[in-house]
Amino acid sequence: MWLKIAYFILKNRITLLSILVVITAFMGYHGRNLQLSYEFMRIVPETDGDMLFFQQFKKTFGDDGNLLVIGVHDSAIYHLSKFKAFAQLTYDIGKLEGITEAISIPQAVKLVANADEKKFEAQKIFSPFPKNQQELDSMLEVFQTQKFYENRLYNPHTGATVILCSYQTEYLNSEKRIELTNNILKLCTDFEKKTRLDLHYAGLPYVRTINAIIVKKELNLFIIISLLVTAVVLFLFFRSFSPVIFPLILIGMVVVWTMGTIGLMGYKITMLTGLLPSILVVIGIPNSIYLVTKYHQECSKHGNKMKAMVHVIKKIGIVTLITNATTAAGFFVLCFTGVEVLKEFGIVAGINILNTFLISLVFIPSTFTLMPSPQIRHTKHLDFKPINSLIDFFEECVFFHRKKVYWIVGFLLVFAIIGMMQIKVVTYMVDDLPENSSIKQDLAFFEHHFKGIMPLEIVLDTQRKKGFRKYENLEKIHEIETALSQLPYVTEPISVLTFLKAANQAYFDSPEKFDLPTKKELPFIASYLKLQQDSAHLTRAFLDSTGQFVRLSMKIADIGSVKMEEFLYRTLQPLLDSLTKNSDIKARITGTTLLFIKGNDFLIQNLMQSILLAFLMIALIMGLLFGNVRIILIALIPNIIPILVTAGMMGWLGIPLKPSTAIVFSIAFGISVDDTIHYLAKYRQELLERHYNVLRAISISLHETGKSMFYTSVVLFFGFIIFAFSSFGGTIALGILTSSTLLYAMLTNLILLPSLLRTFEINQHRFKLATYLEEFDNFYLEDDDEEIDINLLQIRKNEQKKTSD
Repeated sequence: MWLKIAYFILKNRITLLSILVVITAFMGYHGRNLQLSYEFMRIVPETDGDMLFFQQFKKTFGDDGNLLVIGVHDSAIYHLSKFKAFAQLTYDIGKLEGITEAISIPQAVKLVANADEKKFEAQKIFSPFPKNQQELDSMLEVFQTQKFYENRLYNPHTGATVILCSYQTEYLNSEKRIELTNNILKLCTDFEKKTRLDLHYAGLPYVRTINAIIVKKELNLFIIISLLVTAVVLFLFFRSFSPVIFPLILIGMVVVWTMGTIGLMGYKITMLTGLLPSILVVIGIPNSIYLVTKYHQECSKHGNKMKAMVHVIKKIGIVTLITNATTAAGFFVLCFTGVEVLKEFGIVAGINILNTFLISLVFIPSTFTLMPSPQIRHTKHLDFKPINSLIDFFEECVFFHRKKVYWIVGFLLVFAIIGMMQIKVVTYMVDDLPENSSIKQDLAFFEHHFKGIMPLEIVLDTQRKKGFRKYENLEKIHEIETALSQLPYVTEPISVLTFLKAANQAYFDSPEKFDLPTKKELPFIASYLKLQQDSAHLTRAFLDSTGQFVRLSMKIADIGSVKMEEFLYRTLQPLLDSLTKNSDIKARITGTTLLFIKGNDFLIQNLMQSILLAFLMIALIMGLLFGNVRIILIALIPNIIPILVTAGMMGWLGIPLKPSTAIVFSIAFGISVDDTIHYLAKYRQELLERHYNVLRAISISLHETGKSMFYTSVVLFFGFIIFAFSSFGGTIALGILTSSTLLYAMLTNLILLPSLLRTFEINQHRFKLATYLEEFDNFYLEDDDEEIDINLLQIRKNEQKKTSD
């Protein structure tokens, strides 16, 4: 079969190259206007009970992550000139299109009871604006009596204060958010220059905007760097230009096809899919290295380029298909995680890894056979002494030092197991950002002065319409809020009861009355609120239209998933259950933070399952290829050990297991097993050709495939290590852990795998080759030379010549 494929490709190479160009143009057309995803990554399935409840929460009360918070901590902010500039900044932000409201101390109001009209009036505290410092100080004293603003607009102990900027919903999940956030930051930068005060920023709109900007910048940057690194490494290996230029053109096509696939499937570029072009640059190069190296080896034997390329396709075709299939399997298993963003990542990666095989099988043979036959200087790399010496060292280890090899492997396994026992499963909501990033530093600022900024919501169900009006329920809500205000990590809750307390303070004109009105006082205050025109506006974000559901909104510090989960499930929820035990009220936690915790656990659990699934799928592929359980076990061992060693290193170095690190294992396993298949395929060939002489088969396989395995491993190492220079912790982990795993895998495949084959003597009696593979001429043997008729390859060329004549 592969002989016929070789004839077909080489006879029709001009036509096939033209088809590749047309498809590439088609893919480029569909990938030209790709859009970044501006939505918050949804990890928890849409059918999950907590997710459904959260979606209903947003329909009822609005988005909980729509605030950008700007903070400042400097006593100079309360000096007249700077206070005036602060007021102007708040005003300018509030006027921006896309901002629902911007509020800070200068916009604060004081509720005043109008006894004549029986209603509350909102009087601006700083209106008219103070003309001197004395007037400002006097107004600030009035402001400080308004308990409603304590620990919300300012910290009474440290003096830190904030501007709260509320985004319109349509701006949160669209490209408009970036422009709006940039406009806010420009105003803030001008303020900083004018006042010489430092501002701090936090909130999901801000974090998501910065992330989107970095993703867009790194998408282009890493494509360029990966291409340059690949080009340099290839040139150092082959020391000629054609084995560099044509693989890079091939990779360029793969990148275009990848972008086109994203566009055709209607996906947007996320933090993960943004990495795909760079990843496929790295993964696609091994195909070229194996094909070109084998082509040079064959040409060096007889100098006939057409015959050499037929041999290459015939010998390497099925092996390349299987290696690409195993790599694709490592990505395709992500489709079973139930996480949409990982599903998209897995589908696009898997499809285009298989596309890479098709492009490689057509493009490399077609272009290289259209060029002159390689000269001696082009094949010098086959006798590169340093590489040959390294292979000789590996061979010596296999034949004479196997016991030492096994002792070292045993030591590494003990080292890995002890390290794995120390792995912690923990992540943070801004975990992917470096420690010295301004976002993390600003987050620490808000956690210090305001306890936290991450949204946490509680919904109280009074079990009946207008249940909020029942005084016993108001007392219970007050009891719950009082208990919540004593908890660590969270801010004091704000609810409709907070506004009722503010109304009580206004009615009696006393800060001490910022409390739940008594049962006797409530009717008088309620009568004022009934006539309040904007009372509905004040409470609609915290009370549903039926009066049955009450929202308690809090902020929480980013304390990490372990502490967060313990706090939510072992402290907060039990506290709520105990407080509402003998009442009509039912309390339920929701919000972005809860979904983050649940999503984190869900993602890690599913990634671990995907690794097991990848393991089983690849084992099945090997079983179909080699048809022998012993060979399957021997093949898997050199690929499992690197993963265990990497996991052990994570434990020893304190690298936590989180989604961005868990994804490494299935990807690395799918890539590293390629070398195993290449070696075993060659070993299988040599066993047949050398009449099951195990020693000769091991030695020849090591020398012929070892160079390509070394080349590809080095390319993969440098290709992935560039991600270590990313701004995202997840991308950094992907780069460092994947590259190190692949480096370990190279050593185990070049030393441990041949050692195991030597020890267990996989010979004619033990190595039962898959019979169905024998029906195909998948693996070329030297005795097959007579099958190849080079004259057949001239048919199309002669036909074209006659046509042109």
